[in-house]
Amino acid sequence: MTDAATGPDQITGATPDNALRTADRAEAGPVLSADGTPLKTSLNRALRREKMRALLLVSPLLIFILVTFIAPIADMLFRSVENRIVADTLPQTVAGLDQSSLEVPGEPTFEDLYFDLFLAAEAKKHTQLGTRLNYESAGVSSLFRSSGRRLDDIGEETQDALEDLDESWGEAGFWYGLMNNADDSDDALLKSERARVKALTAEPTGGDIAFAPSAEIAQILPRTTRAYTAWAVYIALIDDDVVAEEEPWEAVYAALGVDLERDATLEALATYAGPGADQLRAAAEADLPSVDYRAAFVEMDDGWGETEVWNTLRTYSSEYTIGYFLNAIDLQLTPNGIEKRPDRESIYLMLFQRTLVMSLIITISCIILGYPIAWLLANLPMRSANLLMILVLLPFWTSLLVRTSAWKILLQQQGVINDLLVWIGIVSNTGRLVLINNQTGTIIAMTHILLPFMILPLYSVMKTIPVTYVRAAKSLGATDWTAFWRVYFPNSVPGIGAGSILVFILSIGYYITPELVGGTSGVFISNRIAYHISSSLNWGLAAALGTILLAAVLMLYYTYDRMVGIDNVKLGG
Repeated sequence: MTDAATGPDQITGATPDNALRTADRAEAGPVLSADGTPLKTSLNRALRREKMRALLLVSPLLIFILVTFIAPIADMLFRSVENRIVADTLPQTVAGLDQSSLEVPGEPTFEDLYFDLFLAAEAKKHTQLGTRLNYESAGVSSLFRSSGRRLDDIGEETQDALEDLDESWGEAGFWYGLMNNADDSDDALLKSERARVKALTAEPTGGDIAFAPSAEIAQILPRTTRAYTAWAVYIALIDDDVVAEEEPWEAVYAALGVDLERDATLEALATYAGPGADQLRAAAEADLPSVDYRAAFVEMDDGWGETEVWNTLRTYSSEYTIGYFLNAIDLQLTPNGIEKRPDRESIYLMLFQRTLVMSLIITISCIILGYPIAWLLANLPMRSANLLMILVLLPFWTSLLVRTSAWKILLQQQGVINDLLVWIGIVSNTGRLVLINNQTGTIIAMTHILLPFMILPLYSVMKTIPVTYVRAAKSLGATDWTAFWRVYFPNSVPGIGAGSILVFILSIGYYITPELVGGTSGVFISNRIAYHISSSLNWGLAAALGTILLAAVLMLYYTYDRMVGIDNVKLGG
């Protein structure tokens, strides 16, 4: 007989572990396999092959789960904190903002804003930025949209003055010869502007730009070189035009006007002898119009002179933000810290509470209605039980939209249910019940839709409860109620747990039925998530709401596991 205390390491016989031990303990040299390879090496190789074969067998399922489940959740989590649009659209403006100030910035920041916003307007990105900031401060969207249409006017004054001074300033070839120098180029600037354009556009940025910004000109005219390089990258890669044949944007002329006002530029031009030297010195000596960028922006829209706009830019200038999560719980991120939203804007905590409470009511309703049906299914003769099971499964064969639309007809004040109640005399014709576009309609419709998800787990568990248990209890003197409550019901609890988890999790994520029959008082948080995804396009807030909902489900699941034990939940067997 085998000793009961014998452990896995004491088993005798030809096992892989014993073979490896024999190989390790051999004193006369390693044990060899048939092909002359050491037995230990051969066995390890075989084990690796088996593991790789098993991994290949499950890899399609792993890839499917990764693509359809893990990746969407990870993307949702990232979108709930991602906020790169401000920094990508207005990089110079954000870099020059004084984060510690709560006032309207000075002239240098408005100057940076002009050149950032000009490129963003050409890429049609300024409207997206305005929409993003409009979530935090109403009116910002129209501010960016209206300003984007009038940016050309600021640079046109300098452009007209330069062309009146020398016709060369209106020639594309002259600009290209002045700014391009492949032998002594500022590659870092070109790379930076290429990345900047790529961040602003959805177009592929690749290929030959056929332009290299002159390092010498970049030192003399830094603002002009940056503006021209951004224009050249955009023209070559987005518009697919030839840089040397196109006249630059008005922003390039405005940038030249800014550079020519710098003392360092005037000193450098005195010794400059490269292309366009005479024209540059003449332009520096001429009386070019000076642009007050702050006054120009305020003239375009008074909003640029308000502190609220700039404080919103400061608050949401970082690449990542907790603002979406704060908005999802009726708070807001302000320059002064986290503050509570006004009562008229606080809706999300109420929606979360409503969703959880109504989902719980729906779950309890399904238990009350589904338990007797499941008991009948489990105890009726097979033929009758099969017929009843077909009726239970029938809703699965009908479209969800059709079932919900049917409830709209049944529940309305002139609908079938109210007509029946009036005919019976329970309610008067003038006192018809309001059963639609409220919480009552949502609970009724969703209870009907989710009822099969409660009945099926209950039935599968009840079918495994031996009828002899109740008979034995009765034979010992128990009444029908005592036999049910003390014997039958405890054995059916695992089915209640499984059905409750299914119904509750499904109900908190429902949005079609509440949208159609819930009105304003019967909608769930999922309806708001769907609104932000499809209508307002506030995907960051939708992702934050979805993340909080996911966390709430996991927390409830964990609580249920600690209190009841998830191992006690089963679908039968």
